[in-house]
Amino acid sequence: MIAGQVSRAPQVRRSPAGVPIARFVLQHRSRQRAAGREREAVCSLQVVASGSALEGAVAELAVGTAVRVSGFLSRADNRQGEYRLVVHADTLEILQGVVDA
Repeated sequence: MIAGQVSRAPQVRRSPAGVPIARFVLQHRSRQRAAGREREAVCSLQVVASGSALEGAVAELAVGTAVRVSGFLSRADNRQGEYRLVVHADTLEILQGVVDA
């Protein structure tokens, strides 16, 4: 589970089987404790939300929307041979107010 703000609006397409697939970028920022000290955790992750169950929530997303996503991490390959992580969303919750996860 990770929370943050949408920093790139969703792009929605349909798979050859007709399944809706949305991709957007989530910007996370929080304070965490590690080795007895507080530190800032910052990252941007691409989120992939597929299926009609998430289609309604994705339709409400815009840049700046605070959300909480739960799902799993997976590797995404790109054409240059680099690997990056994406979050495949199982649930997507739109939050009110300030995000802190």
